[in-house]
Amino acid sequence: MNLVERINLLEKLGSYLVDNSAELNAIMQKAYEKNKWFTEEFVNLSIQNISGEFLSRPKLEAWVNHYHLDDNINSQNVGIVMAGNIPLVGFHDFLCVFVSGHRQSIKLSEKDNVLMMHIIEKLVEWDKEVAGLVQVNDFLKNCDAYIATGSNNSSRYFKYYFGKYPSIIRGNKTSVALLSGNESATELSLLADDVHTYFGLGCRNVTKLYVPEGYDFVPVLNAFRKYSYFEDHTKYKNNYDYNLALLIMNNKKYMTNESIILLEEDNIFSPVSQLHYTFYRDKNVIPDDLVNNENLQCIVGNEFIAFGKSQKPQLFDYADGIDVMEFLLAL
Repeated sequence: MNLVERINLLEKLGSYLVDNSAELNAIMQKAYEKNKWFTEEFVNLSIQNISGEFLSRPKLEAWVNHYHLDDNINSQNVGIVMAGNIPLVGFHDFLCVFVSGHRQSIKLSEKDNVLMMHIIEKLVEWDKEVAGLVQVNDFLKNCDAYIATGSNNSSRYFKYYFGKYPSIIRGNKTSVALLSGNESATELSLLADDVHTYFGLGCRNVTKLYVPEGYDFVPVLNAFRKYSYFEDHTKYKNNYDYNLALLIMNNKKYMTNESIILLEEDNIFSPVSQLHYTFYRDKNVIPDDLVNNENLQCIVGNEFIAFGKSQKPQLFDYADGIDVMEFLLAL
C-alpha cells in the first residue's frame, strides 16, 4: 500500500465517520455502555474533529508535504500504548504511524477499545493490506520503537520496559487559562467549553484559571451554567458531591454554580467537577512560569490558544510538543 492509497483510505474513513450510519451509531452506543464518560455528545465531538481536522484530504496532503513523505521508508514496527481518558484519544498516534508507512502494534485502553477497534476493522474491511500494517495486541513485544501514553505512574514502567528503544513516553498533562478580566461573555462561554468538554478528563482541558486580583467570578460561574446538565450525569454528579463534601468537612472556602466547584489552589491539576484558580498582580510574569511547566499541555487565553479551541487540535498539534512524525521518520 503506497502513500496515495493510504491517504485515499483515510479520506474514506473521514467520510464514513460523519455519515451518521446505523452501524456507527450502534458502535457509539456500545462504547457508551462500556464507558459512561463516552456520551453521544462527546463521542460525536471527537469524531467531528478527527474527520474535519485530521482526515480532510487538503489538510492531510499539506501535512504530508511538510515532511516530504514518500514511499521510500525502511518500515519498522512501532508499538503504541494508547490512553483511554477521552474518546479516540490515541487516534493521532495511529494516524502518524499509518501515514508514515511504518507498521504498528497497538495496545488499546480498556476504556476506549470499542471505537478504535471499529475504525481499524473498517479499514481492514476496505483494504485487506491494512491487516499487515496494523495489529492489536495485549502485549507489545519485539517492536522497534514505542509511543506510550499513560499516567505519571505508568510512564515510569514504560520508561523501564521501553527506554532502551527509540520511544516517546507521555505522562500526566493538563491545561490552564490566563484571564485578563476583560473577557467578553462570548469568550467566557468558549472558556466553559475548554473546561467542561469530555467532562474535563482530557489533558487539553483547562483545570486552572489565573485571574487578576479582585476578579469577579460571577460572570464565569454564569457562563459555566451552559453545562448545568452535567448534574444529570451520574458519574459526574458523584464526583461533584464527593468533592463538595470534602470541602465542607474541611471548612474550606469555595464557589459553585451547583455543577462545578471553584477553589483557590496552587495545584494546576484539579479533580473532575472542580476548577482551581490563582490570583496574580502582574500578568506579564505569569507566562514564563507556565511555558516552562513540564506538566502543561496548553495555555488558553487571548495571547495563547484561543478560547474554545483547546479541545480542537489540528494535525501539527502534537501531544507534549513532541513531533511524532519527525520521530517516526528518524527511525
